[in-house]
Amino acid sequence: MSDAIVVGSGINGLVAAAELAGAGWSVTLVEREERLGGFIASGERTLPGYVHDTFSSWHPLFVSGGAYAQLGEELHRHGLVYRNTDGPLVASIADDGRAVVAHRDPERTAEQFGHAEDRGRYLKALQDFLDQAGPVGGLMGAELRSPAMLRHAGGLARGLGRAGTERWLRDLVTSGRSWCAREFTGTEVDQLWVPWLLHAGLAPDQASGGFLVPVLAATLHGFGPPVVEGGAGRFVEAFRSLLAERGVEIRTGAPVERILVDNGRATGVVAGGETLRARRAVVASVTPTALYGELLPAGSVPAQVTDEARRFRYGRAELQIHVALSAPPHWRDERLREIPLVHVSDGSAGTGIACAEAEAGLLPARPTIVVGQQYLLDPSRVPAGAASLWLQLQETPFAPRGDAAGELDTSAGWNPALAQAYASRVLDRIARHAPGLRDSVLAVDVITPPDLTAANPNAVAGDPYGGAAELDQSFHWRPLPSAAHHRTPVPGLWHIGASTHPGAGLGGGSGHLVAQSLLTPSRFESTKTAVASWLRGSSQLPPRRGTPRPQV
Repeated sequence: MSDAIVVGSGINGLVAAAELAGAGWSVTLVEREERLGGFIASGERTLPGYVHDTFSSWHPLFVSGGAYAQLGEELHRHGLVYRNTDGPLVASIADDGRAVVAHRDPERTAEQFGHAEDRGRYLKALQDFLDQAGPVGGLMGAELRSPAMLRHAGGLARGLGRAGTERWLRDLVTSGRSWCAREFTGTEVDQLWVPWLLHAGLAPDQASGGFLVPVLAATLHGFGPPVVEGGAGRFVEAFRSLLAERGVEIRTGAPVERILVDNGRATGVVAGGETLRARRAVVASVTPTALYGELLPAGSVPAQVTDEARRFRYGRAELQIHVALSAPPHWRDERLREIPLVHVSDGSAGTGIACAEAEAGLLPARPTIVVGQQYLLDPSRVPAGAASLWLQLQETPFAPRGDAAGELDTSAGWNPALAQAYASRVLDRIARHAPGLRDSVLAVDVITPPDLTAANPNAVAGDPYGGAAELDQSFHWRPLPSAAHHRTPVPGLWHIGASTHPGAGLGGGSGHLVAQSLLTPSRFESTKTAVASWLRGSSQLPPRRGTPRPQV
């Protein structure tokens, strides 16, 4: 018997378990795999001496969020070290060789824009977001159907005024492509930042991109693209050490078969054939498809919730490529030789086409390529003088029906031959900008969309973001219109993970939000506690745990 059982050990499960245990709760963390971390892992996937971040890699959302404010100092005490840059941080390069570079300094970034008016508009867009970062952050880190939401929304409206509020709402329903076309004369902002919408699960022409482009840009300018020294696996090791120190019982290799509901309340789980009981809460980091369609007993939630969960949509799949190189890429544009993350894209045009091809079931002819050069920040990941590439393809069909270029045979699906052939297309596209790249390739490792699903069942159909992030399935409606609160219709059961608000990304937002909700009594619960204490002859309430925010 524990106070809480946390199902799933991705970033949100780790955060929830750590925060609850830090407040004195007894916690059991249950994970189906033999390792912790979900999509956080690293290892020598190609050759000895080359450490690759297997799945996710960059941590700007974590170091800028509430979970890091709560746990950062402790994680660093347990061995977590970040590597970052104070100079150039990201870039995008088009097929014709046009490259746009973003620096940590926004003004230096804007200096390269070809139109003077765009420089001022860019800096103003960033400042407009920063001026309202408090209430916006509050909205992203609070239950959207709660009194807290009204408080943050009221603060945002007061700060913006009527005209500003209408403009903000307009941006929220605008696509990234349309926002850039409306706000800027030149194409630099579009080329540089619209491909980043892929990291939020969006395509250039989907709503809310107009809101997210300045958010993503401001986050990168402010916090950089930090990576974990020694590989992302060290992040998980730091969490494991912290959890052990706080007394969390960790059970790996224990898939949850069902959630127990007694007298209408969640009371535990059956995991690995064993019954585990929870006194206070079951916190599940799973998809709504699994939660409401597989784990809960039939009839335990309203039929409307079950029906909406059955119709929950998943987004495009992802493919990952790891490359061991004998020497660093010789980029024609020498600026790219010192930039840790490069998108091969011309912005909305090419990325929009590739998204459409993938959503039609085709392998894109010219995919947007996320080129990670983590060794520039952390040389310990590769042998001396060598290099590695972390390549992410976020416009990929889970079950390809054809090839948009008409070159590759997709009839057998994602077999090793197709994976290597598509990896060759990707490397050839990079090599146009980095002559001699193919000669320095020592080994290639490909993780296909079915491999992602096999590694993490929350990646349904190869979608690493826990479900499509279009506007009708985000914010106020995520994951389901009838169950958009992290507190589910089953008392004692809480829902976290990428499928829930505030969505995907290595921020730990939902895990932090639920942990703090469980640890901070509502006004009604506080009143009951005070009355009970008075009846016992004592008006002293338990001390509230502080939440200092470490500097980043």
